[in-house]
Amino acid sequence: MSTIPRPALSRGHADHGWLNSFHSFSFAGYHDPAHMGFGPLRVINEDRVQPGAGFGEHGHRDMEILSYVIEGALEHKDSIGTGSVIRPGDVQIMSAGTGIRHSEFNHSKVDPVHFLQIWIIPDRPNILPRYDQQTFVEAEKLGRLRLIASKTGRDGSVLLHQDADIFAALLNSGDGVEHRLNPGRKAWVQLVRGGAAINGFAGEAGDGFAIETEAVVSITATEANTEILLFDLP
Repeated sequence: MSTIPRPALSRGHADHGWLNSFHSFSFAGYHDPAHMGFGPLRVINEDRVQPGAGFGEHGHRDMEILSYVIEGALEHKDSIGTGSVIRPGDVQIMSAGTGIRHSEFNHSKVDPVHFLQIWIIPDRPNILPRYDQQTFVEAEKLGRLRLIASKTGRDGSVLLHQDADIFAALLNSGDGVEHRLNPGRKAWVQLVRGGAAINGFAGEAGDGFAIETEAVVSITATEANTEILLFDLP
């Protein structure tokens, strides 16, 4: 049995003034051979962007890129004609595929935006670039694991070009949820805010947990307003 915590304070860190970013896995100038990803999960960056600032237009290829806003509003524009604003409860996915250019900016001139940038390696290269966005209201995630992304797009989730399921949950103190892993599968749990015990290990906001050779992922919130993401991976 194996559950390995990835403490928030052990992550890579880059403070650019306009951007304060923590990297669960190697990214840009942060390189750690022990943390190059987890299965097809390649990037989890926790980003805080100052008002009016953002990432100028840049390109991606062959990557599934999800944005998950925690606080504030994130504005997105891309080369396939999509423009949107992403707020808490929204899940945006962009399949970079054969190539896409996009920009992301803090939509507000007053308040910072706090979000997770998640990259997943697709199950095949050269996919046609694609964009999707769905809203999952709090009631759908309260006290339960709500599927927000999947290979089939089932149950209203966004479609992901990888054999992976991503779940979100909002938990009050004492609330518990469990997720059963099929043989050969593994899981990553990202504690977005609050506090929780993950398979008996205490965690706080920003912590991650790599889970392999376990049959069940057990999560019990230890603080009010706890939010988690669970990745069921090949």
